[in-house]
Amino acid sequence: MAILNVLNYPDSRLHKIASIVEVVDSEIKAIIKDMTETMYAAPGIGLAATQVDFHKRIIIVDISEKQNDLIVLINPEILRTDGFQESEEGCLSVPGIYEKVKRASLIKVKALNIKGETFELEVDGKISICIQHEMDHLMGKVFVEYLSPLKKNRIKSKMIKRNKKSVAI
Repeated sequence: MAILNVLNYPDSRLHKIASIVEVVDSEIKAIIKDMTETMYAAPGIGLAATQVDFHKRIIIVDISEKQNDLIVLINPEILRTDGFQESEEGCLSVPGIYEKVKRASLIKVKALNIKGETFELEVDGKISICIQHEMDHLMGKVFVEYLSPLKKNRIKSKMIKRNKKSVAI
């Protein structure tokens, strides 16, 4: 297993739309293991393959305190949404930035698990937010794009400066 490099906003690769996973093979299982190690090391509660420059429809989430409740969703699709909630979100690709975003409060998702088996999941609260956030990454969208143009541009400028400093070090 390996810790993968997480792309930082506004890297253009974060806007690439992920393609369908045709077969859950050893390559897909290996990237999921690496993504899991990367997410836990960050530490984070969700990660999309897009964030580690692997443009397939794979997300992982684990909102547990002990990092022992990993959910793998391959080719996830939202079947149903209900209600709205607004909460503060952060992102491993936009480190140190937290802003309020509106999302559905309840979602029903269909996906494949790591064995390639289809399953459905109905969730609300924090896990619902996390899944929606990660699914946005698969569509090339970063959470800051829900914000006003002014906030988005400030964050973009801040991230560009931060990225330049980390390259210079």
